[in-house]
Amino acid sequence: MIRLFLVLILAGLTTVQAFAAEDNKTEFSAPQSETGKLTIYSTTDLPAMKPLIEDFQQTTPNVSIVYIEYLTNELNALAAEACRKHQPLGDLLLSSSVDQLLKLANDGCATEHNSPETLRVAEWANWRDEVFGFTYEPAVFVYNSNKVPPAEVPRTHVELADLLRERLDYYRGRVGTYDIRLSGIGYLLAFNDARQTTTVFGRLLESMARASAVARCCTGEILEEVARGNLYIGYNMLGSYAYDAAQRHPDLRIVVPRDYTLVLSRGALIPKGAARADLGAAFLDYLLSERGQSVARTNAFYFTESGELPPGVDGPQNLKESGVAQPIRIGPALLAVQDRAQRQRFIEDWAQSMIELNSPAWMRE
Repeated sequence: MIRLFLVLILAGLTTVQAFAAEDNKTEFSAPQSETGKLTIYSTTDLPAMKPLIEDFQQTTPNVSIVYIEYLTNELNALAAEACRKHQPLGDLLLSSSVDQLLKLANDGCATEHNSPETLRVAEWANWRDEVFGFTYEPAVFVYNSNKVPPAEVPRTHVELADLLRERLDYYRGRVGTYDIRLSGIGYLLAFNDARQTTTVFGRLLESMARASAVARCCTGEILEEVARGNLYIGYNMLGSYAYDAAQRHPDLRIVVPRDYTLVLSRGALIPKGAARADLGAAFLDYLLSERGQSVARTNAFYFTESGELPPGVDGPQNLKESGVAQPIRIGPALLAVQDRAQRQRFIEDWAQSMIELNSPAWMRE
């Protein structure tokens, strides 16, 4: 049964985890008389996007917005199917799995967009003017300060691997990470971890398997379990979600690893043939604008390309200047991430290595 489920996931199909869009749809009425409606399909949690949507409507008060949330793998499957049928999925797609957006663009499912705001995008976060990165989010470690003694706080990937080996009994079943069979972002981060250094990745993977690491499909679930003390450490959590959780849970602490730090930029794509591509482009321009970036920095995603870390985050003085930041480039290399055969091999190797996982947890992302 598990193998069948894995095959279905690898095929890009939505099955057990599929849930109706109506259950994940939020409508933002136009502050003034409606002249247009923008439909956004996204994998970003609504609380992170809400401040941006509401501020955008202050600049365009006649536009209503329908915001629909999906899991990364689900959104990708839906968008690919819609593209094959020449039925665009909404007016704008937002996803943390930029590799999936890149594959959609490469398959002819995206609309090119050029504007003064797109010129602001870093070269590593722009693919053919079709996929744009609009955030700067490091993959971080999180820990519960009541459970992890100060002397044991890991600040590099090697230190984390060594900690789990040396304190195996204490941390057994108390470390959380993504189940990459279910999580698109988890797969993307793990794949890029392996690219950084195969030796360190293999060592860490072995240590987590020995420690019966708990696999979950979403950042939010792991963060909540660490905050409650059910888990002690969370690995490769998105910095924006981690910082938001730390503001609500004072025992939750964040470490930006000092050997290397993967940096993700959430991607935006205007579907080919979108009914209101003009509104999709307007919202995309807002996300890239100084105003949108300011709102994102203070109310939504917290980390910025300047490299400055938010208050209370344990890390280098400046992530960018330190040289440890490793942005996941939105470019041709990401196509290899979505190569079906390579993806299947990587996931199967990961699953085999993590066979001791005590909680596969087929749950929501």
